Order: sequence, then C-alpha cells, then structure tokens
Amino acid sequence: MANFARIRLILELHDRGMSQDEISRSRHMSRSTITTVLRTARKKGITYAGIRKLDDAALQKLFFPDRPEGSDMYELPDYESIHKELKKPGVTLSLLWTEYRDRCHQNGNIAVGHTKFCEDYGRYCTTHDLTNHLEHKPGAQCEVDWSGPTMQIIDRDTGATISVHLFVSCLTYSRYAYVEATLDMKMDTWLRCHVHMYEAFGGVPVRTVCDNLKTGVVKHPKEGEVVLTDAYEALGLHYSTAIMPAGVRKPKQKASVENTVGNIATAIIARLRNKVYFTLGELQKDVVTATDKYNRQPFQKRQGSRYEVWLDEKKYLRALPRAPYEIAEVILGRKVYPNFHVSFKKNWYSVPYVYRGQSVDIRYTDKLVEIYCGNRRIASHIRFPDYMTNHYSTRPGDMPDAFNQPEMDKGRICAWAEKIGPCTSEVIRRIFDSVTIKEQGYNAALAVLHLSQKYPKDRFENACQYALAHTTSPRYNYLKAVLGNNQDKILDGVHSARYENTGKHSISEKGAYIRGADYYGGKTK
Repeated sequence: MANFARIRLILELHDRGMSQDEISRSRHMSRSTITTVLRTARKKGITYAGIRKLDDAALQKLFFPDRPEGSDMYELPDYESIHKELKKPGVTLSLLWTEYRDRCHQNGNIAVGHTKFCEDYGRYCTTHDLTNHLEHKPGAQCEVDWSGPTMQIIDRDTGATISVHLFVSCLTYSRYAYVEATLDMKMDTWLRCHVHMYEAFGGVPVRTVCDNLKTGVVKHPKEGEVVLTDAYEALGLHYSTAIMPAGVRKPKQKASVENTVGNIATAIIARLRNKVYFTLGELQKDVVTATDKYNRQPFQKRQGSRYEVWLDEKKYLRALPRAPYEIAEVILGRKVYPNFHVSFKKNWYSVPYVYRGQSVDIRYTDKLVEIYCGNRRIASHIRFPDYMTNHYSTRPGDMPDAFNQPEMDKGRICAWAEKIGPCTSEVIRRIFDSVTIKEQGYNAALAVLHLSQKYPKDRFENACQYALAHTTSPRYNYLKAVLGNNQDKILDGVHSARYENTGKHSISEKGAYIRGADYYGGKTK
C-alpha cells in the first residue's frame, strides 16, 4: 500500500498556511509531489478537514477512483527506456526525470522524486548487470593526436632512414582507433588524416578534441575564445563537428587518445619493429592490419571489443557529407597576362578577357583551381596534374570575341619580328603554330621580342638561327641561354649570306635550317 500519510500531511501543513517550498524543505518531500497533491485536491474540492478521518482505501478512491485498490499512487519510470535514452548525445538523468515528471503531470499522476528516480535507476543497472557511468556518449566525441614514438622506412637509392609519424585517433565511447602513417606533421597532412579518419569511422562525431598543435590552433588563452587556423576551422564546418582543443598542459582532457597512443606503441610499433619497409604504402598497409587486430581484441574490463561497440556506435554518428573536404591553399597577387591567362604550376588558366593586366588571387585544391578578383570568383578550372607543364585550360567564354573586346594584333607582333630578321620571324611563326588559339601565343611571342631589345639585332638574329637548327619551337628560355653562352657568335662569319640560296645557308619553306652546297664542298669555314 502506498504511503497515503504523505497526502494527509501535505494537506494538513498546507491547511495551516505553510507554502509548498516550506513543506518541501521541512519534510524533505519532492516539490513536484506536493504540487500534484495540491492540484488534485483543488480540482476535486478535497480539503484536509474532509479527509482527516478517512482510511487509506477511502483516500485512494477519493484521489484515484480509476485505480484498483492497493495500487501505487506513483507512475513508475520505464528504466529500460531510460537506459537507452542516456546513450544519446546530451541526454542526462536530470533531463529524463524532468520529462518523466512533466508527462506524469499531464496524465494526472504523481511522479517519483529526483533522488528516488536516480537511486532506482542505479538499482536497475545493478540488477541487470549494466553500467550507469556514462562518461562518454556514443557518437559524441573523438580525440586526435600525433604519436610520440615514430617508425621508419628506408630509401632504396641512398639507404637513408626516413622517420614516419603516426596520426592516432579514437572514438571516446567505443575506443575504436584509427591510425595513419605520414612522412610529416604539416597542416595539409593533419587535415587529410582527419578526412580519412571520418571515412574510417563511417560518420562524424559531435566533437573533435585535439591538442594545441600549431597546425590547428592559433591561440588558446586561459580566458577568452580559442582561435583555430582557417583551414582547420573550415574542416570543422564542412563536417559539422565542433573542433575543441584540450586545455594547455591538460592531457587528461583527451585521456582516451593518450591511452590509445600508449596501446598503439605496443599493438603496432612494437609488433612491426623487426620488419623493414621501403615505401610508405607498404608500411601503411601493415599499420591498417595491426590496427584492425587491435580494435577486435576483447576488452579486459568490459564486454565485447572496440570493433563490436563501434558497430553499435556508428548509428549515432552524423552522416558524412556528400563530398569530402578538399584542402585549399591561396596565392595572392598573381598577374593576368595579355593572353587573358594566369600562370599556375607551369600551366595556364584563362579568366575573362576584361581582367587582362589586373592582379588576381588563386585558390587551389588537389583537383580545382579557382581565380578571384577581390572577393569575386571570376574563373574555375579543373587542375592539371603536376607532371604536366605548359598546358592551357581555356574557357570559350573568356576569349575576347565573346566580350567584343579589341584583340591584340597578331600582325603587329609578326611585323615586329620581321623588322629584326627572317629567323626571328620564323621563331614567332612557330610559336603561334604550336598553340590552339592565337591568344595563347601572345605571352611567349612578346617574351621573345622583349628579349631582342637587350641585344643587337644581328646577335639576336644569329641566336634565332642557331635555335631553329637545334629545336623545333624555340622559346624565351632557350634563346636567353644561347645568348648568355655566346653560342650565337659562331654564326657571325656567315650572317650576311645565310638567307640567300647561293650555296651558303638558308631557311627552307618549312622553316628548317639548311646548309648550302658550298658547305658540303668544303668551302665554308
């Protein structure tokens, strides 16, 4: 039988003029219980004088007429459901008790107090062999760090030993680990490891806790806001995870990964210490295998393994974004050439012709090149691989005809070359023949002609003749080397007669350099 004496006592003390707070403090009763009793009494017109002489059965029928005789006046919590709810991020016993209490009030029932609620939940966990110490919630947090101990690979060519660093991370609830071998600890490597980590976890936790390394944290004052690097903050926004650096010199704030780093030293570094690796790929393959074995080992003080708990934790992780985060770098103040292209990594990318001569900024990733003028993006291109050079990415809309802009006069460039000599003219012609559209040849042609202003015409013409004999399409760098090494001077003796087909030297119709018949007759020096 429920303790209906409490109902009598509440009504009696309230009848004497005591407030609900005074009743709660003096009799150590839950304020919600007092509120429920008084609300029900007012609703049904019950007074202390009317119930003072009633027994418990009659009191129950008066307060709870629909309940069977002898049933409890409290609506008991569903602790099985409560235990499941506690696994969700941000859910606490206090929050669940508040929701339970409000639900009881809506149903016209009395809720158990907060203390009894927590004590009964503890007894439920003990009875069902469950843990009620949920310090870490599934999907709530992961921790990342660099391993102190390193590994090595051997350079096949030199035999030198190259240090390999280990990026270590784990989900704090399941302790499921991810480890990646890297050649450095630079910012780009740090960010790429995060991208690979989230993919390995199969989702993104609410928080990512890191150390105060310079590649990720600009400033972490004792008071005030933590300042992250722009790239690290952008990664957090892309994956919708809160980047939260641990306190300075407070390793306990990321104790899970510190523990994992120690375990990794045995599970990976020690186990692989006798193997010799010549490439990072070979080492990473064995690191992945050793990490998987580590994750599948049974816990010593907990049921299951990291892998088994991670399978349950995955459903609490946030979904990965559709596209992985791409690391971007910025180059400021790059000039747009007269051919309306910008040079980047020895390749050329077009911008609208109206921006020729202006200064622009380049933002690039592993796959993309974006060009900005101020805060406005004016062009975007697929990036050429680093092994490709002197390639052009030209958008049709960037060409001058599309904007009705006056084109640079190719005829003026060719006329300038003809004034220097036929060999110079041939060099310029071959430059224009080697490009898809004539605008792509403006920069290379003007560079050659500007070089001619630094030398006498006869020397420059000799240099062009020498270059035509040794390369298909001479450019600025080649001609500059010829002039710098005085290789043009070996042709001084035949300079005046090289264009007449009189047995000396000449330029063929196709532009090739041809020696005359006198040369083969032994008359030419």
